[in-house]
Formats: sequence, C-alpha cells, structure tokens
Amino acid sequence: MQPYYLLQESLLRRNLSLIQSIAERAGVEFILAFKAFALWKTFPVFREYIRHTTASSPYEVRLAFEEFGSKAHTYSPAYEEETFGEIVRCSSHITFNSLSQYERFAPQVLALGNEAPALGLRINPEHSEIETELYNPCAPGSRFGVLASQLPEVLPEGITGFHCHCHCESPASALPKTLGYIEEKFGKWLPQIQWLNLGGGHLVTRKDYDVEGLIATLQGFKAKYPHLAIILEPGSAFAWQTGPLVSEVVDIVSNDGIKTAILNVSFTCHMPDCLEMPYHPAVRGAETIEDAREQGVEREACVYRLGGNSCLSGDYMGYWKFAAPLQIGDTVIFEDMIHYTTVKTNMFNGIHHPSLKFERLDGTIETLREYRYEDYRDRMD
Repeated sequence: MQPYYLLQESLLRRNLSLIQSIAERAGVEFILAFKAFALWKTFPVFREYIRHTTASSPYEVRLAFEEFGSKAHTYSPAYEEETFGEIVRCSSHITFNSLSQYERFAPQVLALGNEAPALGLRINPEHSEIETELYNPCAPGSRFGVLASQLPEVLPEGITGFHCHCHCESPASALPKTLGYIEEKFGKWLPQIQWLNLGGGHLVTRKDYDVEGLIATLQGFKAKYPHLAIILEPGSAFAWQTGPLVSEVVDIVSNDGIKTAILNVSFTCHMPDCLEMPYHPAVRGAETIEDAREQGVEREACVYRLGGNSCLSGDYMGYWKFAAPLQIGDTVIFEDMIHYTTVKTNMFNGIHHPSLKFERLDGTIETLREYRYEDYRDRMD
C-alpha cells in the first residue's frame, strides 16, 4: 500500500461552519492562511464559507488570485524588487514588515491611486503567548514587525492598518492579554488606522476552545473601536482534525531490545513539525508513551518506536504501545496530519511522497495528487 494523506470533507465543513458562525456573530473576518493549508483543489468548498486568504510569497499570492479567486491579504518579511509587481497585482492588502520596506516599495503602490491595495505595517507588541521559540515571532530581537518606539506620531502616508501575530494554537483566554499589549504599545495609533489583523494561532475548532469567550472579547474590542475592521487568519483551525496520514509497516528492527517499526513514510519528510516542535502525533489504536524509558517499559512486547524510511539517523520517534505486536504490512495511521503537514513536506532522500486524497460527503475518495519519480527528478533540474 502506498501512503496517503486523507482529507475528509465532512470534518472540513464542520470546521468551516463553526468559523463562519464565529465571524458572523463577532462581526469579524476570518481568512485562510496558505502557510497552513494550500490544497487548492478543495478551494471551492472554502469559498462557500470565506472570501479571502492570506499569503506571504509570490507563489502564494498567485494561488490566492488564480485558484481561490480573490486577491490576497499579503505579508512578507521582505519583498523583492523582481517580484513586487506580482505582489501588487494579486493583493488587496499589503503589509510591510519594516519602515525601510515601506519606504522602498510604498511609492509604487501609492502611485496607483484608487486602484492601490490597502497598506499596513506589521507591529510587534513585544508580547507573545507562544512558548516554543521556533514559532515565537515576538521574541526579543525578532525579525518580525515594527516596535512602538520606531513609529512616528503620525503614521506614514497610505498606512491604513496594522498586522500582528502573537498566538500559536492558543486558547481564547490569550486574546484579551494580547489586545491589552496592543493597546498599551500602539493604542495612540489605533484611531489612525482602518483595519487590524490579529494574525493566526486562534485554534477555534479545538474541542475545548472557549468560542463564546472569543466572541465576547472580539465584540468588546469592536465596541471600543467601532471604526476598525478586525481580521483573523488562523492556519491550523481550518484543517484541525480533518484527516490522517496513512502508512504501512515495511520492516521491524530490534536492537538492544528496542523495537522500531520502519514505515513507508518519514517524519523528516512527511511530518516535519513532529521533529521541529517537537511533538508526538497520535497514532490510531495506540497509546503514546513519551517517557517510556523513564517508566522502564520501552522493551515491552507491544511497545515500539516508529521510524521513517530515510537515511537520517534521527528520523524516528517513540514510543507507542499497540494492542498487539506489529507485523510487516500492518497499517499505521497518524491522526491530524492535514494542517501545516501537507504544505511542509519535502522529497529528501527521494523518499516516495504520500498521495493526497479527499473523501467526499458521499464516501467516495478522490485522488487530488499522486507523486512520481519525475516530481523528485524535476526538482533537481
């Protein structure tokens, strides 16, 4: 069996319906972040619930304009002269990461007059609800955003909005604190802008998320600043728990009593966040035991590490306890492997890339993409 990611339409629509409901009740706009989900053949489903997307590169803005069918809300750490024209053509909003970027590129946009995209600045409130350093955009010395101390009393010509990002899979209780820091640091400029993008990390589709608390917070902030259009661009929330990665055991290796089931997928190639964050993904029908060695159970009969089929020594994780000993040919299913995972895969070592499949509401399974040798070869041209 060849491995595959399986996106389930029923679960996707469940998330989209909830997001649509929150947006309507709170009077805000939710937009899709391509950095977390970009399976463009499913965009017709998304367009039933949302109108816009957010992009951070020339390829993503084209995806928004050409495949989603609307111009992107665009932010990049640094735009480039060679591709900025494409950014302008495909964007409804352009956010600059620094004042130097504004000074370099804003004149090209302002020259378009009424046809110009809205311009914004990325701000750094110097506060973050993110504990993992790899994902913290507001850490001291961060390359992201303008500090309050760097802004003039009157915002530069054409700046109509602010964008910030302070969350990562955060609860609703994090937002009031973030808004407090925004008001403390940037409150005197809020009357000068028309829109505020609160970035991503609002994991509204997680089971324990306080949706009512979020709505109340957003309604309260809008009541305080009725002139502001509020935008949220969660990544994970749209595709949270919408489908697994299905793999197969191709060998079982036992050394020093430690059993490793080698799979026809790879953590480093097909589940990179597991190693980067790191986190142990849930495996269907198995118990995750992260501290197996501390418990002294790593050599028990049904306890295994799972290893990728690449030559990277660290391409494994452990441990999991299965109901019965694993056998070659058994199916191993990693839960919740659609958001971020599908956009961050790679073809290191020429490992076969899992196909992309979409289970429709009637139970039929549509193959969105199958990867072949030519996909690997042609990247090396």
